[in-house]
Amino acid sequence: MTRTGVIRTGFTGGTLDRADALRSDPDALAALLRDPASRLLLLDDVQPVVGDDGLLTWGALGDAPDGAEFVLLGLADDRAHFAAVLPGQPPLAPYRSPTLFALLDRLRAGEAATFAAARALIDWHARHPFCARCGHATAPFRAGWGRRCSACATEHFPRVDPVVIMIAEHDGRALVGRQAAFPPGRYSALAGFLEPGESIEEAVAREIAEEAGIRVTDVRYVASQPWPFPSQLMIACIARAEHDRITLDGNELEDAMWVTRDQVRAALSGEPAAFGAPPPYAIAHSLLRAWMDEGA
Repeated sequence: MTRTGVIRTGFTGGTLDRADALRSDPDALAALLRDPASRLLLLDDVQPVVGDDGLLTWGALGDAPDGAEFVLLGLADDRAHFAAVLPGQPPLAPYRSPTLFALLDRLRAGEAATFAAARALIDWHARHPFCARCGHATAPFRAGWGRRCSACATEHFPRVDPVVIMIAEHDGRALVGRQAAFPPGRYSALAGFLEPGESIEEAVAREIAEEAGIRVTDVRYVASQPWPFPSQLMIACIARAEHDRITLDGNELEDAMWVTRDQVRAALSGEPAAFGAPPPYAIAHSLLRAWMDEGA
């Protein structure tokens, strides 16, 4: 959290001008694709190529293989910046490898935002080669920010799935939980997808009740974060728990516990602690820090 109260979360702070007007201008887009100054984001199996300076690596559009589809990420320094969807690109696995974790730790904030947009868009194109309405092939339009069916002309646009991620607080303690897939000792905020016909506040209350058996009220919004694995918007909240009796849903969580601000402070600082904290680029890290700072 900054002195102005703004919470900085991972994958935010992008500096590219997304240049929406150019997306609907085929002539301008064609000129950018011919311009030798235009840049292509270089990826290593959809992982960022990070320089020693913490910046992403860019090449020429000609570095992309034949048949690649280009997505206009935006403009910077009077240059267009693109990502490429490779021919036959398979959908990306949501799993984050230790190698990717290390690369994300090295990226500057704005650079991580650019990578997040590119990764989410590449995955969306890979998952939508056919029309959900009639099953025919789709082709990109709007500079890669949409796909149009070749048969029924239905237009499809990149989707973002909202996810609530939250901690309940009770008597100066915060509720954290762990899934079996987490690294040993790591605990995090609880999380779950919003369901149709549900508000953010209702989703927070439902998820905490389902996963930990805790009834909550007074849900308040803290911050949000794009999460490109594959394409979610994490909505961080804090809620007041009516009691502290945990009834664990073993299908969702391996364990859950209440932690104090001192325990959170130790975990976030990398000191010996009751639990391992989520990584700094995860919004759960920012959420725990915001809750900790409220008690300072």
